[in-house]
Amino acid sequence: MSEILRAIFPGSFDPFTKGHYDIVMRSIPLFDEIVVAIGQNTTKSRYFPIASMKEKILESFHKVPKVRVEVFNGLTADFARTVDARYIIRGLRNTTDFEYENTISQANKHVSPGLETMFLITSPHLAYISSTIVRELHKFGANVDEFLPYKL
Repeated sequence: MSEILRAIFPGSFDPFTKGHYDIVMRSIPLFDEIVVAIGQNTTKSRYFPIASMKEKILESFHKVPKVRVEVFNGLTADFARTVDARYIIRGLRNTTDFEYENTISQANKHVSPGLETMFLITSPHLAYISSTIVRELHKFGANVDEFLPYKL
């Protein structure tokens, strides 16, 4: 039996946007399984409850058997090891994202030398969407449905 090629797509996903959804869907042909890994970020307090976000992400992928959703605490590299994933998927919107993600990638590689990070460039029509902007819009009563793959 051959090895399952598994990747994690980690993030706080507060909220999970159409940009995130696009990265997962474009990763599906590359892997046997993708774990959307909702991390508890110790430097941020959540706007949307984590259990609610997990439900919304599951709802978004209910017809996609190659995707599962997990919540984790601690280091991303350690979580990858617990689910037997050898790859991390990250989306890049711009050069600022690259600088930040490259640093994290190197730290993950230090913690777990066999762990590889794959960067996908965000689809141009979604590059302007960020969780931060969506949170701010929602906080002040704006309709954010066009930025999300589910209804709030």
